[in-house]
Amino acid sequence: MAISPHVDMMYGVGETGEPSEEPLVRERRAERHDDYDVVVVGAGFAGLSAAIEARNAGASVLVIEKMRAPGGNSIISDGGIAAAGTPVQQREGIADSPELLYSDMLRAGLGLNHPALVRELAQRSADTFQWSSDYLGVKYLDRLDQFGGHSVPRCFTAANVSGSTIIKRQVAKLRELGVEIRLQTCLKGFVRDTNGKVSGVSVRDGFEPRRPEAGVDRCVRAKKGVVLATGGFGADTAFRSAQDPRLDSSVDTTNVRFATAEALIEALRIGAMPVHLSHIQLGPWASPDEKGYGVGPRFGDYVAFQYGLVVSPDTNARIVNELADRKTVADAILAVGKPCVGIADSKAVQGSGWSIDRCLQKGVVKSFDRLADLAAFYGLDTEALAITMERFSGFVALKCDTDFGKPILEGAVPVTHPPYYGMRLWPKVHHTMGGVRIDVNGRVMDIDGHPIAGLFAAGEVTGGVHGACRLGSCAITDCLVFGRIAGRNAAATTILP
Repeated sequence: MAISPHVDMMYGVGETGEPSEEPLVRERRAERHDDYDVVVVGAGFAGLSAAIEARNAGASVLVIEKMRAPGGNSIISDGGIAAAGTPVQQREGIADSPELLYSDMLRAGLGLNHPALVRELAQRSADTFQWSSDYLGVKYLDRLDQFGGHSVPRCFTAANVSGSTIIKRQVAKLRELGVEIRLQTCLKGFVRDTNGKVSGVSVRDGFEPRRPEAGVDRCVRAKKGVVLATGGFGADTAFRSAQDPRLDSSVDTTNVRFATAEALIEALRIGAMPVHLSHIQLGPWASPDEKGYGVGPRFGDYVAFQYGLVVSPDTNARIVNELADRKTVADAILAVGKPCVGIADSKAVQGSGWSIDRCLQKGVVKSFDRLADLAAFYGLDTEALAITMERFSGFVALKCDTDFGKPILEGAVPVTHPPYYGMRLWPKVHHTMGGVRIDVNGRVMDIDGHPIAGLFAAGEVTGGVHGACRLGSCAITDCLVFGRIAGRNAAATTILP
């Protein structure tokens, strides 16, 4: 008999001290019951960090992952991590601090962030970055970047410009520690004892996304605690459009297709408090000329936004500070009502230090020897565009943008050096800021503001850290910081009899 995910399964303790079970569970006694101290649900940045810390704290640990490989959305990220007050910044003469990162995040989040969570992230960011480098062995590029909404350069990028660089090191560390990652194992529900403590999970072993009937239902006991780290719901059209009706199937997402809400729903079902579910971030640097995340963001975010400009196809004028936070830029593009055009030149590409070869090969970014050719291709007015370009280049030369207040980065030069590059821009669902409420110890809080005993969470499945808008490169910081916290604290929970 399959266990309904709607049933809150219960473990009790009998007079002998042995587990006594409610009738529903007793009917399933013949099936295997795996016992671990800590069960981590999800094998992305947050879940793997939690597993590492729980194991190092002496707990026996199992990681379950619904897909065929670990990584999830983490794999397709660019591997950027924000850290404030690092030795690298100090060596480069960059004045930064946790307090400055804290204020930047609150400003981008429109003050809706939960301050205690933001402060925890900011204060632990440098140490966590160092942990990933020294303990995990993650290699980072020898550069610092300043992305939209950050006051100073504080964003490090993993080698190969890929989150897989970090995931591979986490998986290698777990292998070294003897922790099993059980793939194709999907969460169906939480098991709770008679006191309401989360004491395990019901799962589907052999999960197949395209074959719901495949697999076998099992129970896995978590004697100390469960860490929920299943990521966001950016690809769950039904759930996200229930929060924001504008984000229906006509809006693409940068997420992997299995970034869905079922685990979050199960947490809500047992009383977890939802936070900021309708705050869903759109990536403004995405292109409608390719599916999913694609390659265009390399040009949009790393070149055009930093050293170039974004123009409206209607007015041929700039519409926004291109280095503002993602919500500000996305909202400005959406207000135009049609794809806008990101523009840069050869000096911008050279100065950025990033290759856009794949963008050009796939045809998402186009190259033009003359500005008039770029204008013609994108349906812009040549004379009006030339005026916009001249005005912006003047701001760059003077290091002061009096129109939108865009910070002029070190090394930026007037955009007057062909070839010129262009890309159509239209936002895609990228990050879900909402999820379950946690405290600074990673404990999931119920609707009354009390911890749900035995349940911890970290990463994009949680809400409150980023408020209305997440700053670029802060997601990985969030996942690693709170993943580690949740793992340590789950391992420290008093063991069940």
